[in-house]
Amino acid sequence: MAQRASNNRGPGGRGQPANPSKRTAQGLRDQLRSMHGASYGRYKSLTGNWSFDGFTLEVQRVQPDPYAPASRCEVRVDPGHAGFPSDLWANPVRARGLAGVLVRAVHRRLKDSRLSVDAGRQQVLDRSSCQIVDGTVLLRLGIDMPGRGRSIDGKQAEQALCRDLPDMVESALRWHSADQSRVREFVDSIEDTDALRRELAPNNLVAFVADGAVLPRRSGIDDRPLQQAVPFTSPESLRVEFDLPNRGRVSGMGVPEGISLIVGGGFHGKSTLLRALEHGIYDHVPGDGRELVVCTHDTVKVRAEDGRRVHRVDVSPFVSHLPTGSGTSDFSTDNASGSTSQAASIVEAVEAGSRTLLLDEDTAATNLMIRDARMQELVAKDSEPLTPFLDLIRPLYQRHGVSTVMVMGGSGDYMDVADRVLMLDSYRCYEVTERARALATTPTGRHREAETFPDTRARVPDPRSVETDRPKVRSRGTDALTLGQSTVELRAVEQLVDPSQVTGIGLALVTCVRAGLLDGTRTVHEVLDAFDAEVAKRGIHAVDDRYVGDFAVPRRFELAAALNRLRTLRIGAFRD
Repeated sequence: MAQRASNNRGPGGRGQPANPSKRTAQGLRDQLRSMHGASYGRYKSLTGNWSFDGFTLEVQRVQPDPYAPASRCEVRVDPGHAGFPSDLWANPVRARGLAGVLVRAVHRRLKDSRLSVDAGRQQVLDRSSCQIVDGTVLLRLGIDMPGRGRSIDGKQAEQALCRDLPDMVESALRWHSADQSRVREFVDSIEDTDALRRELAPNNLVAFVADGAVLPRRSGIDDRPLQQAVPFTSPESLRVEFDLPNRGRVSGMGVPEGISLIVGGGFHGKSTLLRALEHGIYDHVPGDGRELVVCTHDTVKVRAEDGRRVHRVDVSPFVSHLPTGSGTSDFSTDNASGSTSQAASIVEAVEAGSRTLLLDEDTAATNLMIRDARMQELVAKDSEPLTPFLDLIRPLYQRHGVSTVMVMGGSGDYMDVADRVLMLDSYRCYEVTERARALATTPTGRHREAETFPDTRARVPDPRSVETDRPKVRSRGTDALTLGQSTVELRAVEQLVDPSQVTGIGLALVTCVRAGLLDGTRTVHEVLDAFDAEVAKRGIHAVDDRYVGDFAVPRRFELAAALNRLRTLRIGAFRD
């Protein structure tokens, strides 16, 4: 549920009583002791600011009973008390890195406490839970206010707020007590990853995988690196080198723009490489193994998604007509097939601004990917409305500059259109482009079914599509978003890695309407541009400036994916 701070203001500030002189650490201890055994509702009197030595605690929202969602508070550690050198937060990237290492230190310190913090796992995201602002450390926490039945347990509350909390600040949020070498390593690593990603486009690359990178994960539910995994080694023909701000020179495989196939036998690492690339839009914690595996910021993974809603998308490049005689340049369905869902997702990704697509044949619609010569001979084109991606992948790059990296193990026809072919053999990567081209000289009898990929139609979303009247915003892991009365299925949006991103998407959709970014005149692309501009200017406050729960700033592409899957979405118009 959306958690917002109270706007009630008394003489002592937001929600504070009229006597602020007692709002000190000792005053909080005294008040908690006096409240022991009282009715649980008296916890609300804690709302407001409490001054500690070197930091301020703001109790922002108090749960109404012991079984409600946790109370929320914010800690602000003064720059002089925190003491982190300015070079650690000198720019937004380094500040995000510093916040990332600090919030993880807090999480470890609070392991056995009633206090909790949203620290994340392997990816370092821009989170509301920890921010660095001009050297001030802002930390948002949850706390289950202790009770015995419906009565206050003041002793346990005192332990959490007056002992555990100050101890955490002293041990995890101050430079003099920090593991200084780890902090610097973490911040430097994030800066290097960001710098490496920025080198891709100027060098006509869409991705980079460093020599020595560890790509396999421990399991489908454990994103940590697999122990004793085969480290990645670049083929010599694709090896490039870059100089990074902190690590110096690094080498690895550069994946050029264009069409790249990843082939190989089953269980030899094809999908593992692709998954590493799809997560290359994120920075990773040191030791993850993928710190120097990056792709361009506009990379989008696409797959088939049976049953998804599609509203007013021009899928005519892939679907020429329907058996009913209906056109497909303005296509809608509440229950898309695998082929139509994948076609819509590709068009929507391009509409949102993606210039690199990732696909895996295991999760793609076969009939949208390929129609071989025998099937072309058996089923005439006049009777087949689908145009396979095989015949559109090259025009998509030549006309729109959209590159594709694709795992393909079942159809050699893609060798005809590939710029390069990578083979994975026992997790070792080889370039086999010349061999693939030699094989492609043998005629298959197949003929092309498309020569161009037309421009996408610019859609204008109706702001009334998004509920904004105090809607509940809740994530169900990374699988779904609850937004008011709507549930947005996100299971197939595979680049989502954290529930806090899902919450951020819901908040951002509401904010885009409330702030007039989604106003009924802007196209989807223009709405996303406006949102990105606000994030660049205002940081997390561009997502929501009143929400006191945990969220992470979403990418424009996941924001667009959620909007497109919103079952209340209405497209009011197209704009040429």
